[in-house]
Amino acid sequence: MFNLYWIALKSIWRKEITRFLRIWVQTLIPPVVTMSLYFIIFGNLIGSRVGQMGGFSYMQFIVPGLIMMSVITNSYTNVCSSFFSAKFQHNIEELLVAPVPTHIIIWGYVGGGVARGICTGALVTLISMLFVRFDVHSWLFVILTLLLTSILFSLAGLLNAVFAKSFDDISIIPTFVLTPLTYLGGVFYSLTLLPEFWQWVSKLNPIIYMINGFRYGFLGISDVSLTVTFSMLLLFVIVLYVFTWKIIESGRGLRN
Repeated sequence: MFNLYWIALKSIWRKEITRFLRIWVQTLIPPVVTMSLYFIIFGNLIGSRVGQMGGFSYMQFIVPGLIMMSVITNSYTNVCSSFFSAKFQHNIEELLVAPVPTHIIIWGYVGGGVARGICTGALVTLISMLFVRFDVHSWLFVILTLLLTSILFSLAGLLNAVFAKSFDDISIIPTFVLTPLTYLGGVFYSLTLLPEFWQWVSKLNPIIYMINGFRYGFLGISDVSLTVTFSMLLLFVIVLYVFTWKIIESGRGLRN
């Protein structure tokens, strides 16, 4: 039985990875171009006027946040668009009636989102090396933060796709929730620059913890507690996973 489940999981992974690699010009190149513009505008042009932040050049400071921003966006988008397309084309029923546990379906789609997030993050990292040189402070924190964040937003994208009724519904959350939270998540600034009240308000944004955890892995600096960072990441992953599993098990939102 385990072998059958493993074959099913690998099949979904292969389908999801092949899907975004087949159209790599649309899935992998645009975020690289966008982040390159950020490096040029914010790093080279504005960064020289800003000076140092946290003991590092402004370019070094924003690179981890920009990498994480691309990982978050692409992990979310990949799963959301793929699962909703399966619903829209009415082939999700074939997967649901197959003797495959819901856990396998979830991890299959999440694995595709994580793969795209990591691929995009790696490409953005390579591009960043053309603009700035930096040493990784802790590979353990880089990998842990990257994986947990990618899993979290892949689950969030899957949940969005389950409830979405039209293609417009899968763009509402990224446009009006994900993008503002990401830009206000400390990508371009340190929380220490804010008044105390706004520091407290900013800490209500969960993306603050992800970006700071990733930044600590690269630079060894963070505006928030690392214990809180990983506790929140694990908590959000568990809660979203359980909720998504129950929703799919119940069959709610799976028919258009």
